[in-house]
Amino acid sequence: MAKTLVTYFSASGVTKKSAEKLAAAAKADIYEIKPAVPYTKADLNWMDKKSRSSVEMGNKSFRPEIVKDDLDLSQYDTILVGFPIWWYVAPTIINTFLESYDFAGKKIVLFATSGGSGFGNTVKELKPSAPEAEIVEGKLLNRATDKDIDALIKML
Repeated sequence: MAKTLVTYFSASGVTKKSAEKLAAAAKADIYEIKPAVPYTKADLNWMDKKSRSSVEMGNKSFRPEIVKDDLDLSQYDTILVGFPIWWYVAPTIINTFLESYDFAGKKIVLFATSGGSGFGNTVKELKPSAPEAEIVEGKLLNRATDKDIDALIKML
């Protein structure tokens, strides 16, 4: 298997747990996508139309700032990108991440956690942010069972 990187954004810790299990099972490196300003519980209140997450997701061109590290993607052929599903798609911070690095020629396999919805239009909405990469809808890892993790690894 080619060298693999597991990246993830986790606002509440749920996606982080799945990412850690996935990275261990795939023997992959791991990288956290960190917002420049961490999300608070109030920011994540989707029932409040004025909460930070609601405002960001209400405007798909919004790009939350991330902590930009010297992430060298040249050593990876496959990058798994994990996130919680917000409003039936990836949070716009994932677009920020994809637009911040060069993913040309890379295979991006998505994984997500969700309280009840699937990937929706996620691939379609992320493709313009990494137009020269192959983006593949992976799996929901809500409870990240070994069977779920194995199924996702087989997609690599």
